[in-house]
Amino acid sequence: MTISQTLISRAAAAVNVSRSARSSKPSAVVMLVAVVVLMALPFLVFSNVTDTMVNLFVLIALASMWNLLAGFGGLVSVGQQAYIGIGAYSVIALADQGVSPFLAVPLAAVTCVIFALPTSWLAFRLRGDYFAVGTWVIAEVYRLLVVRVDSLGGASGKGLAGLSGIDQTFRGALTYWIALALALATIAGCYLLLRGRLGLALMAVRDEETAASSVGIDVRRAKRMVYLVSAAGCGAAGGVITVSSLSVNPDAIFSVQWSAYMIFIVVIGGIGYIEGPLLGAVIFFALQQLLADYGSWYLVLLGAVGIAAALWLPRGLWGLVRDRTGLSLFPVGYFVRERGADAASR
Repeated sequence: MTISQTLISRAAAAVNVSRSARSSKPSAVVMLVAVVVLMALPFLVFSNVTDTMVNLFVLIALASMWNLLAGFGGLVSVGQQAYIGIGAYSVIALADQGVSPFLAVPLAAVTCVIFALPTSWLAFRLRGDYFAVGTWVIAEVYRLLVVRVDSLGGASGKGLAGLSGIDQTFRGALTYWIALALALATIAGCYLLLRGRLGLALMAVRDEETAASSVGIDVRRAKRMVYLVSAAGCGAAGGVITVSSLSVNPDAIFSVQWSAYMIFIVVIGGIGYIEGPLLGAVIFFALQQLLADYGSWYLVLLGAVGIAAALWLPRGLWGLVRDRTGLSLFPVGYFVRERGADAASR
């Protein structure tokens, strides 16, 4: 063995490489307790509280999907409302055929994947700013197509069938639980995906597409996979919105405002962190609840918060927390520590 090989082997023996942060186990316990409390919430509070919480869970799911697409995949889209709308109208169409609206929510995610597959072939012919604008145009095209289908209510929208025989309180609890399941599924899905080979490939493509391709990464496949996953999550969120509101309107469900919400939440929370959409959604939701009655001032304040975050917190609030404390609730990278320090910390 040469001197250099000996030094490398000694250095490797002196460190410990792990995929979990020191805070992972305590934070996992805290999150598990939080999930149990959230699951029991319909038995603890009035229905108006859980109805409001449904909106928070939808925002978490949407922001997580946009963060996966843009923060980890480098695909900045302003057209994910296309799949929110497709998912919402899928629930309407399936309910008209006798399918339970609650069962139709996961089926709406599958429908969005079917639509997203051919759409991705068109969208991926564009790059950078052209991709962002192109996704917006695609969303408008889908809206115009839906408006021309009379069986879906046309321009005036349509109500949801299949829930009239269910007790209102029980229906609200079911809607809450499926919204909570959606939020948890999107967070867990992002975490598991990013911990695998596809996650490493995505981050390599995001950082430098040409370099990633030169080392054998199938760039187009990685992009398409994350695009399909994001479409499925947004479609399921659109289905939950329909079940919660009991109706759908094309102008509202296909509005670019949804993409604006996603971008705002991820920017203030922290792009490129799984925790970012969680923190950002809670802040955005709190601002909505506190300031929604102030009319245009509500929008002015949201804009000011977004500008301040972009200027002084380019990595978002969670980036600041991560830098100050080293806390990581969902570690997806590798942690290198000296063996002696690691043993002392146990």
